[in-house]
Amino acid sequence: MHLPTFFAAFGLGLSLIVAIGAQNAFVLRQGLRREHVGAVVATCALSDAILIAAGVAGFGTLSARLPWLGEAMRYGGAAFLITYAALSLRNAWRGGETLTAAGPGTTSLRRTLITCLVLTWANPHVYLDTLALMGAVSAGYPDRLSFTLGGATASACFFLALGYGARLLAPIFRRPAAWRWLDVGVAVVMGGIAAGLVW
Repeated sequence: MHLPTFFAAFGLGLSLIVAIGAQNAFVLRQGLRREHVGAVVATCALSDAILIAAGVAGFGTLSARLPWLGEAMRYGGAAFLITYAALSLRNAWRGGETLTAAGPGTTSLRRTLITCLVLTWANPHVYLDTLALMGAVSAGYPDRLSFTLGGATASACFFLALGYGARLLAPIFRRPAAWRWLDVGVAVVMGGIAAGLVW
């Protein structure tokens, strides 16, 4: 284990993942509801680990050889984020959502995991971060295994903190207005990221 490489990847991975995205908003929502939090956190962390490993293994080289791939992912990511922003604005407009008490989830585990996987794997923005960017940066480090472990550890720590730390915000999200503001905030951030991808 090469610790400088590990911590460089850890810092990079954390800086990329902290922005509120579709996946993070979903984890936060599940944490607030206390529904299937462990399964959602594990799914997100494992998915990121696979994507980071793939990026370090050579996706950065592939995207350098196929210049159109980066452009396709960029515009596809923008379209995905704009769609998610629109859905968040619709939720904010409709309102009426409140935080229910902990207990058996109102949504099945199967449906929750399918939603989590779609928000993770169908989001082109995650490929830009994990495959393209992490893959490209890893080329500057000789110890690829330490880099992969650093990035994957950052992802796991973040999702654990987000999923299980969300309960500290539970008193705030017992009010319907808080959910509206959360949805508006997610929509604004998603729109901003989409604009950044395009311009």
